[in-house]
Amino acid sequence: MATTKLLVSDFASTVKNVPSNYIRPIYDRPNLSDVLISSEASIPLIDLHQLSGPGRSHVIKQIGIACQHDGFFQVKNHGIPEEIINNIISIAREFFKLPESERLKNYSDDPSKTTRLSTSFNVKTEKVANWRDFLRLHCYPLQDYIQEWPSNPSSFKEHVAEYCTSVRGLILRLLEAISESLGLQRDYIDKNMNKHGQHMSLNYYPPCPEPELTYGLPGHTDPNLITLLLQDDVPGLQVLRNGKWVAVNPIPNTFIVNIGDQMQVLSNDKYKSVLHRAVVNSDKERISIPTFYCPSPDSVIGPAMELVDQHHPAVYRNFTYGEYYEKFWNKGLATACCLDMFKA
Repeated sequence: MATTKLLVSDFASTVKNVPSNYIRPIYDRPNLSDVLISSEASIPLIDLHQLSGPGRSHVIKQIGIACQHDGFFQVKNHGIPEEIINNIISIAREFFKLPESERLKNYSDDPSKTTRLSTSFNVKTEKVANWRDFLRLHCYPLQDYIQEWPSNPSSFKEHVAEYCTSVRGLILRLLEAISESLGLQRDYIDKNMNKHGQHMSLNYYPPCPEPELTYGLPGHTDPNLITLLLQDDVPGLQVLRNGKWVAVNPIPNTFIVNIGDQMQVLSNDKYKSVLHRAVVNSDKERISIPTFYCPSPDSVIGPAMELVDQHHPAVYRNFTYGEYYEKFWNKGLATACCLDMFKA
């Protein structure tokens, strides 16, 4: 059985079984019973309170260790007010509750569109669909994109713009800390991204009648530089650690930070872009809001020269971010990371 609806959210509550085009082959299923769920196995939680204080060097050391060993960490005391966080989660929920005809005004299956509602990952190229709808927004520079954004719900632009601006400030602080943790100048990463780019996705994962057969998103790494993820209170994110999938359960008022492929390149493989995935459940809808911070398409990416010497040769050739990003969208999530294509 397949469905004629464009979006998962418009048929999920009407089916007792997962439609055939969402069912993963047996070798590529979540195996939910094998997932580690203990808090000890989860990713580091770093307190950013001292990042602007006398404890800065200690926080930077913690960030460096997390980037090197985990590729993922959580942050608290990050400076973004709880009200801004609550507003963005609420507005995302409101958007996905709008009537189908209203939501579909934003629909497109073209990955190059800078504002679009879509489903799964790339419906043009993938063989198996994913149990996810998403609203993808480009959001920096804000004035270049805000007019394209949905105007329903009525406070959408206001709340999302406020969130984007706050998150960008936090990301820039984290990029300075990561630069320093690599032994580079504080502004090294900032300067090497040219004009910068910022995208975000409002992800909506409806309840699924057979969550063991499908994914919200299968295992993948992020193509960008750094990702800042906000989750609601429903678990779903899992990270691959030491060959095992580990559940990263939500902690209120924290963000999850993960290293993207470009940071792995820039660090000359010192920092790792790690496989992660989203699983679904049969009881509750889930909302997650990742912000993808990236170089502008014309930026030339390569290992930082300060990290290359005769004992540490360059692992990657130089390339433009635009070249990398195009390959990422075209290859699909279920295949190997793009990084191997760019080895020196």
